[in-house]
Amino acid sequence: MFVHPDEDPRTDGGFQGERAVLVGYLRDQRLTLELKCAGLEAKALARRSVEPSNLSLLGLVRHLAGVEQYWFRQVMAGQDVRRHYRSEEDPTADFTGAVADPAVVADAWTTWRAEVAFAEQLVAQAPGLDVTGDNDGEPIELREVLVHMIEEYARHNGHADFLRERIDGRLGQ
Repeated sequence: MFVHPDEDPRTDGGFQGERAVLVGYLRDQRLTLELKCAGLEAKALARRSVEPSNLSLLGLVRHLAGVEQYWFRQVMAGQDVRRHYRSEEDPTADFTGAVADPAVVADAWTTWRAEVAFAEQLVAQAPGLDVTGDNDGEPIELREVLVHMIEEYARHNGHADFLRERIDGRLGQ
């Protein structure tokens, strides 16, 4: 187990109302990512899964920072910002650039936390979940973005379970 059940920062559901449900489950998924990476040094966080995959826990943190940035800053807030860790020339740099360097690890966590904070503020200030953003010329409601983010984290947290088990044998909970 990653943490004793009495020390687990995640909730057990019990949210009231649509916004609270979506925000609560997304928060728990974000906390799960942090738990899966907890206590690991740069070398372990950058350890790849199996050839030919470039998947690593650090790559997932970098990737999810970019996913947060895309959906909340670009799509919902309409900001024109340069993507974190990736470009047209290297669209997988979020994973390929996930190297065993403490500075790269620190940058990834700082970037991810900043994007999560931006997203949380945007959602908290939104007048409703029917607020729309522009997803490549198509309108998309905030509620759909939140559901998509829960799905995105859930999928990648499943990857993180296997990566962590390979690193030190710890099983997900």
